[in-house]
Parts: sequence; C-alpha cells; structure tokens
Amino acid sequence: MLDKREQLPQKQLIDTDYFIFCLEAVEDIEIDTVTEAQNKLEQLITQYSVASIYKTCDTIEGLEDSLNALVLDDHNFKDYELIYLVITGEANSICLNDYYYSLQEIAEIFEGRLEGKILHFSNAKVLDLDAEEAQYFLDVTGAKGISGYGNAFNGLTSSNLDMAFFNLFNEDDNMLDVVEELHQKHYKMCKLLDFRLYY
Repeated sequence: MLDKREQLPQKQLIDTDYFIFCLEAVEDIEIDTVTEAQNKLEQLITQYSVASIYKTCDTIEGLEDSLNALVLDDHNFKDYELIYLVITGEANSICLNDYYYSLQEIAEIFEGRLEGKILHFSNAKVLDLDAEEAQYFLDVTGAKGISGYGNAFNGLTSSNLDMAFFNLFNEDDNMLDVVEELHQKHYKMCKLLDFRLYY
C-alpha cells in the first residue's frame, strides 16, 4: 500500500507515457485524510496503469507552488497531458480558503506555462465560461483545453466519469475523439453532469 503522502510510482516502475497531475483543494494541508479523488486515482493505476501525482493545496500560493514545481522541476512534465483540479468554486472562479479567484487571474499566474495541457475540473465546481473567457484562458496559458461540468454537485460526484475520461486519453490522445467516445460510452452521465469542453 502506498504512503498517501508519497508521489505515485514514476516511469521506472510503470511502463506508461501518460500521467495525470491531480491537485485537490483541502481546508488544511497539514491534516492527512484520504479523499475520494485519491482512491479513484489509485484505482486508475491498478486497473489501467495510468500513473498520477496527487497533491493538495489550501491557498492560492499552494496552488501556484504545486503547479510551478510540476512545470519547472518535473522532467516528466511533457508526459502530463491532464491536470485534474478538484476544487470548489463558481462558473468562472475557484475557491481556496474562502477566497475566490477568477480563471482570468489563474491564467495570468500561469501565463504561457500550460502549453498543450488539458485542465479538467471535477464537478466540485461548475464550469461555465463564455466564449471570450475560455479563449482568454487558452490564449494566455497555452492550454489545449479546459473541461468540466455545467451541473452542480448535488450529491452526485463526477469521479467515475472523470476516471473514464482519463482512461480514454490513455488509449487515444486526440482530445475531440476522446470526448466523442466518452459521450458514446457514458451518455447518461455526460448529460446528467453536463460534461463540457472548451478548446
């Protein structure tokens, strides 16, 4: 069993060229609790050999430090296609420690540093951007896409659909094909949660 605080296995242990970086907002990073996202990511590695790194943050500085460490220090960064964000918030913002930050502010923090990445939000927050907001984020960060859900949590977590989405990327790296296949295989859940992709 893995120590929850350790990074999940890297290349030398698993023959994969595809990684997920998961960043989850928690109330206090000093409190070590196992979350649903962590459990799902462990299932992903055992069932589908999709490796991931899991980190928590409780402030905007923590979010920035975690993503900076990934972008600047991790030599496998090019292998991370997906950045999975389990963070509460509203249509065009995230909430950390009772403070709201717009995706425009987040884009400016990571200007030019998310080249070719897809940011995927769990349904802990609704993702609802107008065309201009989405285009601004993509242009400023260099990200390939932003995905998430239009419907609020309401007791139904997106984690199973998130994992299906990540596994499809393991098989096919064409973003639009993956989204189409996700809708074909999980149509009801995609509709129920209102899966959406901005690119």
